Amino acid sequence: MSQSSTHLTRGKGLLEPMLARLRTQRANHLIPADLRAGRILDVGCGSYPYFLAHTAFQEKFAVDQLPMSEDIAVNHHIEFFTLDLNKEPHLPFDDNFFSAVTLLAVVEHLNPDSMALLFKESRRVLKPGGQVIMTTPAAWSDGLLKFMARINLVSAEEIHEHAFAYTLPLIGWHFGQAGFEMSKVKFGYFEFMLNMWAIAQK
Repeated sequence: MSQSSTHLTRGKGLLEPMLARLRTQRANHLIPADLRAGRILDVGCGSYPYFLAHTAFQEKFAVDQLPMSEDIAVNHHIEFFTLDLNKEPHLPFDDNFFSAVTLLAVVEHLNPDSMALLFKESRRVLKPGGQVIMTTPAAWSDGLLKFMARINLVSAEEIHEHAFAYTLPLIGWHFGQAGFEMSKVKFGYFEFMLNMWAIAQK
């Protein structure tokens, strides 16, 4: 596999490999073992599906606006769909199809209307008892991330594409609007409070 095929983001950043590992560790920690016998959908998997390559599920699916190499999809047993979520946030899957849906470092790239529709779609494709697991930068870290991009610690291309910054209360509000019961939503911070995580159970 060529080095270019395993780039974790568009652009370069010295910390990107470490940040991808931390996101993957956090997401794997949040996913209950009993869900892993089912299907997972990773939304916005990126130019290289690092998380799906480092998680265990019976079946793996992914969507992103950029096509995935067929070799990568085959090697990691991933069924891939090309989809621009800002133009069409409808997920091409049946109701109650997945045990888990992950949105890792994705929602900050979407306009708020598309993000709200994506939350509703994520709930629709989840089986009862399934979970959405998401991560996104904390709103207060926006200026710091832009500085880190200027000195090549994180990908300038990725940071430049950030469309909106969220707080935990706003994420919770969107989950509620999508139909999730707030008693089944949990939140927290990681990476020195630079990033937030949230899980919502259907």
